Amino acid sequence: MSALPVGRRVAQWRVRRNLTQQQFADRLGKSKSWVDKVERGARRLERLSSLREVADALRIDVATLLPERAGPPAPAAGVERIRVALARYHVEPPNRPPDLARVRAGLDHAEQTYRHARYPALRDLLPGLLDTVRRAQAARPGRAADELLVSAYGLVALALVKVGQGESAWLAADRGIAVALAAADARLAAAATVPLSQALRAVGRRRSAMEAAMLAAQRLGPPRRDASADPPPRSGLSADVPSRCGLAADAPLRGTLLLQAALAAGGLGDRDSALAFLDQADAVDHDVPGGAHELPGGAGFGPASVEAARVVVEAALGDVALATARHEQLVAGDRWRWLPVEHRAAHLLDVARACATAGDMSRAGRALLDAERTAHAEIHDRPVARGVVGVVARAATAPADLHRLAATLHVT
Repeated sequence: MSALPVGRRVAQWRVRRNLTQQQFADRLGKSKSWVDKVERGARRLERLSSLREVADALRIDVATLLPERAGPPAPAAGVERIRVALARYHVEPPNRPPDLARVRAGLDHAEQTYRHARYPALRDLLPGLLDTVRRAQAARPGRAADELLVSAYGLVALALVKVGQGESAWLAADRGIAVALAAADARLAAAATVPLSQALRAVGRRRSAMEAAMLAAQRLGPPRRDASADPPPRSGLSADVPSRCGLAADAPLRGTLLLQAALAAGGLGDRDSALAFLDQADAVDHDVPGGAHELPGGAGFGPASVEAARVVVEAALGDVALATARHEQLVAGDRWRWLPVEHRAAHLLDVARACATAGDMSRAGRALLDAERTAHAEIHDRPVARGVVGVVARAATAPADLHRLAATLHVT
């Protein structure tokens, strides 16, 4: 019975107790129509208190109406294989030089897997992909192979951040930086800094993450200055960080780095720097025609990503009411769909954490459920998500569906 929807389980237990819908409604102090809607699934029992009331009327334990608990979670599959691949330092070039176009196609597939938040499938792909790209770089050294390797290391870092392996993610991102620096390529180094900044934030090194992202943005090239268009830097942030980039093709990457710097500064509580970075990213966005732009490693930059970052920064700075209002406006607009599935689900998780910290467990629970519906693995595969679900599920105001999710995740 535990696999049935709640309404069907209520109906089966009502029949077992030899109660008509009207008799059951009288016990609950509800209408027969209310009972009928619950049993048909037209009305959902959103609160644990409502589930308890129904269970008491049926003389059963409330757990009977919830899904059976899953066993304790196993460590994320594939992580050890990725670590083993990272530990292979000596790569022999293959006898036949690989086709870089085919290698690029494999990397593109892995990046799309990340964008769609299919993390278990991605972890299966990454060890072999990393070996393939490193062999390609050994056989065909040069700018094209370096770019592939930087992207591969960055994708490994992003995947490891998702499963709470921040130190290993930092190692992978650092490998990408080393490749870019050896190539003496500022743009390649900037691209490698995006996952590095995320890995540094994941291990609590927010200031290092902010400084790395800021410096990479600054080094992308000689900026095109336009004093009338540039917002003045806020106090605490060097005016040397330009709000325009020299090459139009670099603008999305530079905007993404500024967002990474803003997120790190927000985590530090550095309001002035965080808001200044956001303002500069917004200025870059206005210079980028055509809306959202995809970047290597599954990242993207556009008006929706700027707004999403503002939400997270405002919440980190304690402006939760403002952040929540901005979030509701973002998800109600057309730009929300411009974000990749992974970004939308991760943003919803960030909002849930902020709401839980502020004590709004009902809104936090809804955000978690929305995140699960957007990308199942974002909640089921991430340790940080499991922790938030466990905290919110203990609140009486949490939605009933969240209690079922907590039971499934074995975090209640």
